[in-house]
Amino acid sequence: MTTIDPRVTVVPPGPPSRPRITLAATHVLRAVLDGGWWPRSRDPVAELPGLIIALGERYGPIRQVLLNSETWDGRFRRLAVGDRVVRAGWFSTVDPAVLIATTDRGVQIDLLIVPPDTDAVAAEAAMAAAADPANRLRAAGVLAASVAPRPAA
Repeated sequence: MTTIDPRVTVVPPGPPSRPRITLAATHVLRAVLDGGWWPRSRDPVAELPGLIIALGERYGPIRQVLLNSETWDGRFRRLAVGDRVVRAGWFSTVDPAVLIATTDRGVQIDLLIVPPDTDAVAAEAAMAAAADPANRLRAAGVLAASVAPRPAA
């Protein structure tokens, strides 16, 4: 795992990738999750810029993201995304299957992170469940339900 000097703002080497994301139709304060995200890798410099742009288009400018410190291939404190700098917090106490984003207005967005190696059918099911405001499962429960064997019809 690479940790970059906290005084350095990381500038992604190329254009952001288009995120694979499903968001709830509306932001519901009592919802457990606001949607799901299926990154292509565990490289935060490659994966986060596109996600941050997509979230910003929907919820307003993103100020900060919080992630689990043990499940990503690198860490940094500041990331350049377009003309903004987004702060990143890395904590072992954050659920490995959750990304928490905060907007400039203080809106918190909790996203399920579907592991990159998940097959497409299970990933789509997990993201759809996470975006359903009626869903009351936490991230681990959503992932377990999406990859659980389905009974034969």
